[in-house]
Amino acid sequence: MNVTCTECGAEFAIPDDTLVGEIVTCPECGVELEVVNLDPPTVAPAPEVEEDWGE
Repeated sequence: MNVTCTECGAEFAIPDDTLVGEIVTCPECGVELEVVNLDPPTVAPAPEVEEDWGE
C-alpha cells in the first residue's frame, strides 16, 4: 500500500498488515503520521500527545 506524506508530499509504501491508528514515519522528511484509513490508504499528522497518564 502506498500513502502520500501530508508534510512533504512524498509517496511511500506502508506494510500490507498496517492497521488504522498505527504510526508510520515518512522516509523522506521523518515526520510521524497516523494511518487514518485503509481504503484508500490515508495518513494524517500524528497526535502530539497520545496518553493522558490518568489525569
